[in-house]
Amino acid sequence: MSSVSPEDLKTLVAQNHSKKIGGAGFHAEREIENCHRLGISLISRSDGGYPAALKVLPDAPPLLYIQGELIETDAYAVAIVGSRRASYYGLSQAARFARSLADCGLTIVSGMAMGVDQEAHRHALNAESGRTIGVLGCGLDIDYPQGSGDLRRRIARCGAVISEYPLGTLPLARNFPHRNRTIAGLSQGTLVIEANRRSGSLITARLALDYGRDVFALPGRADQASMQGNHQLIKEGAYLTDCPEDILSILKPVLARVREITPAESSIYGSNPAQLCEEPSVVSILRQGDLTYDEILQGTNLDGASLGTLLLALELQGKVRKGRDGRYRLE
Repeated sequence: MSSVSPEDLKTLVAQNHSKKIGGAGFHAEREIENCHRLGISLISRSDGGYPAALKVLPDAPPLLYIQGELIETDAYAVAIVGSRRASYYGLSQAARFARSLADCGLTIVSGMAMGVDQEAHRHALNAESGRTIGVLGCGLDIDYPQGSGDLRRRIARCGAVISEYPLGTLPLARNFPHRNRTIAGLSQGTLVIEANRRSGSLITARLALDYGRDVFALPGRADQASMQGNHQLIKEGAYLTDCPEDILSILKPVLARVREITPAESSIYGSNPAQLCEEPSVVSILRQGDLTYDEILQGTNLDGASLGTLLLALELQGKVRKGRDGRYRLE
């Protein structure tokens, strides 16, 4: 389950943040054995399976621990972050955006924290064939956040839980800026749902800007302290965002470039050529009028996952648009 040798592992862990972690007390062979026992994969920055969006960062983690699987279409990723003590408004909006973006075939990335993060993960998983990636600031064997084991297992089945930290590493405050860097780096854009002026979500957003990625911020009440960070981001140039379509319209050129890089047709249709054959039928169905995802699915021979990927491809090509009412229509 690991392409990293014990010798390389010890070197990589020693390089990553602290010589102390990978020093004389670190047993690389035992670490690999424990990862195998726990179903954890190890990939280095030089591995082909290392996420391309993260790999280009100058401070990309040299090593990732992974429960679950990272796949090629995770290149289409958006981060959703926000307050641990989220309001009802924040939670409901996290659910709304995560579900809608996941329905469009985007992978949702977040930090597994209570509040907005976990709500985003849950509702991405509730989407038809939705995928999500959780990034931790501790070892993958640590029960953190406490009591989130069921959610972590669901994420590992339909995405991945990842960390750059060796097993046994505790969730110390100094680890979270690095975790935030990974969240921003994996994503083509970052949406801040709810954040006060001192929120860690602002660190993620500003890192995303540093990496040349787009930042989106949900507006809220002017007198609500938990939204002041959002308003500050908007003043600084983040996109004021009140619906998922705002994100799709801004990211469309970026996602199209990613599609060309991965490469174009194989990233969308490579694992299932039947999608390409079904494209004319989907276009024909939509000529009947604006339709919901389920209505389109009933008229095709595709499964839900394949239709979601095909609709995303058609959106990137400018052939189809998903309206605010959730219905798809021809452009």
